[in-house]
Amino acid sequence: MSLKISFQHVKKEQMVSFEENKERVAEIDRMINERSGAGSDFLGWLDYPVNYDRYEFDRILKKSEEFRNKYEILVVCGIGGSYLGARAAIDAVNGVMPKKGRMQILYLGNTLDPNYSSEILEYIKDRNFCVCVISKSGTTTETSVSFRILKEMLEDKYGKDGAREAIVAVTDKEKGALKQLADSEGYETYVLPDDIGGRFSVMTPVGLFPIACAGIDIREFMKGLQDARNDFSSPNIFENQAYQYALERNFLYEKLHYRVEMMATYEFRLKNLNEWWKQLFDESEGKLNKAVLTTSATFTTDLHSLGQFIQEGSKILYETIIYIDNPSYEVNVPYDRDNLDGLNYLAGKNLSYINRKAYEGTLEAHSETGNVPNICINLDKMDAYNIAYLFFFFMKACAMSAYLLGVNPFNQPGVEVYKKNMFHLLGKEGY
Repeated sequence: MSLKISFQHVKKEQMVSFEENKERVAEIDRMINERSGAGSDFLGWLDYPVNYDRYEFDRILKKSEEFRNKYEILVVCGIGGSYLGARAAIDAVNGVMPKKGRMQILYLGNTLDPNYSSEILEYIKDRNFCVCVISKSGTTTETSVSFRILKEMLEDKYGKDGAREAIVAVTDKEKGALKQLADSEGYETYVLPDDIGGRFSVMTPVGLFPIACAGIDIREFMKGLQDARNDFSSPNIFENQAYQYALERNFLYEKLHYRVEMMATYEFRLKNLNEWWKQLFDESEGKLNKAVLTTSATFTTDLHSLGQFIQEGSKILYETIIYIDNPSYEVNVPYDRDNLDGLNYLAGKNLSYINRKAYEGTLEAHSETGNVPNICINLDKMDAYNIAYLFFFFMKACAMSAYLLGVNPFNQPGVEVYKKNMFHLLGKEGY
């Protein structure tokens, strides 16, 4: 098993009883597998790792190779689940800085901020770029506005035929504005399945195409999903780590009244994994005036801004820590003759060793002295296989967690309110 979860830093009185909840968990597992719970029409992600369209997968491999050879930049045009999973995976595996010889992946359609949008458009205008537009309906405001601009730029740059070759669309199989446009313009298209919601869609072409364009092995990515699907299939709470995580977070919320879960990582490349995780749980659980609010931090950086509150502030939060045991790179600390900074005791040591000691020291400080429950999730390394494995772990945990809470994990009725208000203020017909 690629992942290990530890409750060593959760005190006995803060820890749920697996024995007392084993039947409750097994019953919800049956409900998930039998597709009998609320929102069960959106459980397609459960079997997608083994039932995915192999022909479409091969087309993704071929087209992504073509894009990598022909263009310098891919602009992923989508919002929420239409880009967060891909961005999380690409950053986690490739790092946050552009790599020589690799296609650069940029993101638009995820905001209405004119300053950010202008910066992206200015950056790409004189470079060879292509676009992957992702939208189920093709009418999502942020994505549709940005794609309209990008489409015009590509047509001005390459002509109609050239633009057609530089655009792929991930959308509904049969209907919607984007599907209609893609068919009329002749864009290559991939399917966002009807039974998989956006925040669960990273395993579909929504994530696979950008991840492949980034030079990441999507065959290994699918293998990670398949193995995680198998490893987290048991209804036995003593065997299923995804269910253990879900049950403990439910206990901390419902019985001990913790209201915030902080996801903490120790690497900058996992920042967007935090963002994906927040959407997954907040959009799945935040209903009926219930649920933990998820937040995130990157240690040790944020220990210098948030550490005091975590250690001694109001006890409203617990932490879930993701730690990668073996970094992809090493940086050594040199010896300095004058030693004015007093750091020669670290000379010859590498940053991963120092980072680990910071992790271990922080765990002890927060959980023992600060009395903050810390759930620890460790992965051996970060690569295509492991990021996919981690995605599925959280998806399976989220389904269990939401059903334990008594909410539908797969709808999001609340987000429609701001959209209706915005459309009315913008003068959209019918609002």
